[in-house]
Amino acid sequence: MKIKQYLDSTYLKTAGQAGLSETENAAVAQKFIQEAIDEQFKLIMIRPERVAMAKEMIAAAKSKVTIGTVIDFPEGRSPIEQKLAEAKQAIADGADDLDFVCNYEAFKKGEIGLVKEEILKGTQIGLENHKIVKWIIEVAALNPQQIVQLSTLIKNVVVGNFKEDCYDQVFVKSSTGFYQTADNQPNGATVETIIMMLENASPLPVKAAGGVRTYEEAVQMIQLGVKRIGTSSAKAIANGQVSDSIY
Repeated sequence: MKIKQYLDSTYLKTAGQAGLSETENAAVAQKFIQEAIDEQFKLIMIRPERVAMAKEMIAAAKSKVTIGTVIDFPEGRSPIEQKLAEAKQAIADGADDLDFVCNYEAFKKGEIGLVKEEILKGTQIGLENHKIVKWIIEVAALNPQQIVQLSTLIKNVVVGNFKEDCYDQVFVKSSTGFYQTADNQPNGATVETIIMMLENASPLPVKAAGGVRTYEEAVQMIQLGVKRIGTSSAKAIANGQVSDSIY
């Protein structure tokens, strides 16, 4: 299996989260970008302020690695206009994929109109600029019924407003990898949550993010039907090694 073409190699920690200085953290991000180039992963997923650097490095290497970044990360609670402004800046900086954090707390409160509007407008700005769009639903913050409902809502907005040939460019994504769970419960993709997402997001593709740490787990997710896997352990997975990373 050509697993590297499923892997979105990911580094999204701030300097504070990593316990590093800003200079040290930038060096770690640069290392991840270079690794993605060397290993020929599908994509490098980095914070918005690193996109321009990644674009320069990938262009210099004449690499086919694409660049993804996160929008309104990690809580997804910002007003729609702020989300769109972040997306526009990421596009200007050279991002290929826009991974929006859906306002799942608004969804849980029943503010469905707001959630529909951000999905519509965020997807629209991405597709108009020929970008891949992903909507992170944060499965660890939702119960099974909510996972089904939010996956279905995203699907319905996309299917109801965009042409069929766009469907494969809009993903439903499981997790940020940064959600704090109680009692060390999984905060990323599990087989159970991914099955629910696949069943209810179709025909939209699904990205499994967080918790995939081995080659075997990655293959299992691909066999279930996911089209992308977000992981900070891409090299370890590709080489058949076990990672102790939490994402």
